[in-house]
Amino acid sequence: MVLNGKSIGFIGAGAMAGALLSGLVKAKLVNPENLFASDIHKEQLERLASKLGINTCSANKELVGKVDIVLLAVKPQVMAEVLEEIRTVAKPDQLFISIAAGITITFLETFLASPVPVVRVMPNTPSLVGEGAAAIALGGHATQEHEGLATAIFGAVGKAVTVKENLLDSVTGLSGSGPAYVYIMLEALSDAGVRVGLPRDIATTLAAQTVLGAAKMVLETGEHPGKLKDMVTTPGGTTIAGLHALEEGGLRAALINGVMAAARRAQEMSSGQKQPNQRGWSITDMR
Repeated sequence: MVLNGKSIGFIGAGAMAGALLSGLVKAKLVNPENLFASDIHKEQLERLASKLGINTCSANKELVGKVDIVLLAVKPQVMAEVLEEIRTVAKPDQLFISIAAGITITFLETFLASPVPVVRVMPNTPSLVGEGAAAIALGGHATQEHEGLATAIFGAVGKAVTVKENLLDSVTGLSGSGPAYVYIMLEALSDAGVRVGLPRDIATTLAAQTVLGAAKMVLETGEHPGKLKDMVTTPGGTTIAGLHALEEGGLRAALINGVMAAARRAQEMSSGQKQPNQRGWSITDMR
């Protein structure tokens, strides 16, 4: 096992960190005694320790001194402060993984100063239910071994792929923001079910299970979505009538435009980082 014997520390114990910790413990990839977390919210740490049996640390520097892998799960606005705090204890034989949106590998590597392996990851919220999609980008000092470690961690809560860092804004537009697009589609499908006479709870259940099943068909068969669509579409039948209406409504173009708009915004946020100054690095408000 790739993670066998590795210790992992989470700086930040919010929802995503909690999902990753739960996934690692549930999949038995890392023993709870090898998992550590630090956070300014003590009650959150206590909850995770009670639920999962992990260790907690009162200081970020203490945590970094105990682990092989450091996962930075803090808000972008406080990343500079956290890196400033831990930079003196970071070691080249450790791996640093960041899930902070818009924080570049260059920012992380420059702040940590020494040749520390860095991996940047863009996960999404379905990681909270074990069905996440994450994209991994390697820093200049990261090796295939580090890629394997990051893939194993995020594979515990879904699927992980590796991309070049310049594609992470595109990933943000697709899988990062994508759940919101699907929720809108689900809401619309549920409304449609109600419109044609179904009770709301039944319409929502059928819509959600249909989306889940269709997605699973794509992942498990490896077939092109267009081919799977054609398998459902009989000549002159109900599905082609529905597809025609969707094409008239511009659904395909609307989804493409949505991904493009979100990717552009992610690029704007990434380019909002300031350059080093006499007081060190800082970033603009990423909200």
